[in-house]
Amino acid sequence: MLPSRLPAPTISTLSVDLRTLRYFIAVLEAGSLSRAAGTLYVAQPALTAQIKKLEAELGTQLFERSHAGVTPTPAGLQLYEDARRLLSDADAMRERIQRLPQGPEGSVTVALPFLLASLLIGPVLARLKASHPRIRVFVLDDLSLLVKKAMLDRRADVGLLVDSPQVDGLSCRPLAREPMFFCGCDRTGEVARLLQAPGGRKTKTRPPADAIPEIDFALAAAQPLVLQSRRFAIRRAVEDAAAALGVTLDIVHEHDSTRVIRSLYTSGAGFTFTPACALPEASAPARPGWIVARVVRPDLSRTYTLATPAGRTPDAATEVVIDALAGEARRMIEAGEWNAQWLGRR
Repeated sequence: MLPSRLPAPTISTLSVDLRTLRYFIAVLEAGSLSRAAGTLYVAQPALTAQIKKLEAELGTQLFERSHAGVTPTPAGLQLYEDARRLLSDADAMRERIQRLPQGPEGSVTVALPFLLASLLIGPVLARLKASHPRIRVFVLDDLSLLVKKAMLDRRADVGLLVDSPQVDGLSCRPLAREPMFFCGCDRTGEVARLLQAPGGRKTKTRPPADAIPEIDFALAAAQPLVLQSRRFAIRRAVEDAAAALGVTLDIVHEHDSTRVIRSLYTSGAGFTFTPACALPEASAPARPGWIVARVVRPDLSRTYTLATPAGRTPDAATEVVIDALAGEARRMIEAGEWNAQWLGRR
């Protein structure tokens, strides 16, 4: 039997692997070789051999054996304390190594119109969280004019601009084009009679969900409208189309709040124009008399441009965010989740 009264061993002088120390701790805490073997999923003879090897290397007895199990000797208790500290330090070291930067790291600010943000930015952020957790993304969602201003003021690293193919001071490339839709609650059924099936055929009944009807802009413009003010790109696009055709808009409510506008048109107070990126929300009521129709003759659309500050090469983190924005936009378009045309790089 090995002597149990030798000076307590010091971990720093040993060549003991961490697995053996974990085995030792398990045996001491279980109070039994058989119970520890079951916990560790190790055969008891193999575990016994590991403990004996450890005692031989230390030159001291670590356990008193009896029919009831094992109890630690003073040397065993000392080793238990030292081994727990050592394993804790080893775990902390592993965590520090794993936290070292792997791939691009940094903060990136993205500016985009709030209607597009509701569709696109959630999937983009989730995608980046999974692929590049060390990149922090800050989002500025605002009016299209303020998105452009944020880019020109260098408050954002990446921007999605509306109907701005080229802007001085910015490097721009096309991303996508989406159609505009006319929606609202047609309580009398009069507007439904103005709708046409895709391609211009008259329709008396609402087409299936995958065949959204069309409506001539002039007919839509004559309906009672709820629109935001001229600060908004949608209002300006609608007014430009009306001026080109020489028709007058029948605006019955004007509010800047998107929530107020939505509350008005869903309650039947009038109709509105909305881009495809907001179509899931605009289609949500799905109540009797609810209509959604693509605006044609002329086709109303919005074009998105991906912009970065000119004269400044994006860093690695910004490039990752750019790729995520473009990649998710293209995926959603190709999957039919966004009714838009991909204009970006193939």
